[in-house]
Amino acid sequence: MSGVTAAGMQTLVDNVYRTESRRVLATLIRLLGDFDRAEDAMHDAFAAAVDQWTRDGVPNNPRTWLVSTGRFKAIDAMRRRQRFDSAMPEIAWQRDLDTPDEFDIDDATIADDQLRLIFTCCHPVLPPDARVALTLREVCGLTTEEIARAYLAAPSAIAQRIVRAKKRIRDARVPYQVPEPDERPERLDAVLQVIYLVFNEGYAASSGYSLTRPDLSGEAIRLVRLLTGLMPDIEASSLLALMLLHEARRPARADPAGDMVPLEEQDRALWDRAMIAEGERLVEQSLATRRLGPYTLQAAIAAEHAKAESTETTGWGRIVGLYDLLMLVEPSPVVELNRAAAVAMQDGPAAGLALINGILARGDLADYHLAHAARADLCRRIGMTDEARAAYERALALDPPEQERRFLKKRMLALSHE
Repeated sequence: MSGVTAAGMQTLVDNVYRTESRRVLATLIRLLGDFDRAEDAMHDAFAAAVDQWTRDGVPNNPRTWLVSTGRFKAIDAMRRRQRFDSAMPEIAWQRDLDTPDEFDIDDATIADDQLRLIFTCCHPVLPPDARVALTLREVCGLTTEEIARAYLAAPSAIAQRIVRAKKRIRDARVPYQVPEPDERPERLDAVLQVIYLVFNEGYAASSGYSLTRPDLSGEAIRLVRLLTGLMPDIEASSLLALMLLHEARRPARADPAGDMVPLEEQDRALWDRAMIAEGERLVEQSLATRRLGPYTLQAAIAAEHAKAESTETTGWGRIVGLYDLLMLVEPSPVVELNRAAAVAMQDGPAAGLALINGILARGDLADYHLAHAARADLCRRIGMTDEARAAYERALALDPPEQERRFLKKRMLALSHE
């Protein structure tokens, strides 16, 4: 490619890195059998691309070139190390050394490799926090520093978490493969849980001054899009719908000062209608299958909120009915709490308060700040000012995230003027 400067080629390679690096890495992990070796090989390949593509031109298939170059450099490095270290064991993947250095990698192979990587990063042998960190690093491509900033942790702590996760995968000899069909439902559920955890941390940050972290929720949406494209599944599609319907409300969820705006006070004109339309379409497709899993039901509830013009015109009866189904599919005190809030909107705050009092009386959610915040709001609406204030104080004592703390303090202060 004559006339292209090294700086210009660096920009081009950087663009290829943004679009192709995760695909290249997934294939190199399969070929080289090791996360760290594959990551080193990938970076070596992109570094070589700047010089070689400037001299020889951009290859017809940059992805294949990068995989082939990375693999060759890794094998060459292993051969050199083996030559100087006689104690080094035989290369486990010796059978791959004699294969051609140039080979075709079609879209189906890339898709399989990406699925392998996602399922490996979310393998049950890893603890949940390690699954999230490893997925963000290897599948989403976030740096250790970016992950640390998102979770307000030290980069060294995140780095150690990732190192331990890779070691555990090696020690447990986790196969780098897509699970067998009979294993997929359970394994896919673990993957979806990780993606939803990433989204929730971005949509409603658990720590820090900011209400949301768009980079994390955006990565979660990108990841579930990738997953549904590679392995269509009703619950995965429903999770995408659920995240889109929530993310569509992001522009209205905080005021100019960054403080939280509750759903009933949000300016719905700010909601992303294109995102809502896509989410509603996916919900309709999932409901048509009559396979009502937890993500499908939660997405259907979110769709009811999204289609309403106001809180008053929301289909609260349908929402209560969907929560009834969700309680059958995936019962939990949190689902019961959310159902109680919907009952309060349908039948009045006293009806919702009775349900929440029952949940708390059983001891469920006693240390869950949102349960006490919900109870405080219903007491406030009924005019039980003293009980509302005590419930707000209890919620604040449970150390909620900073943005929720500011909101609860504002609500409690307003009690004095009501």
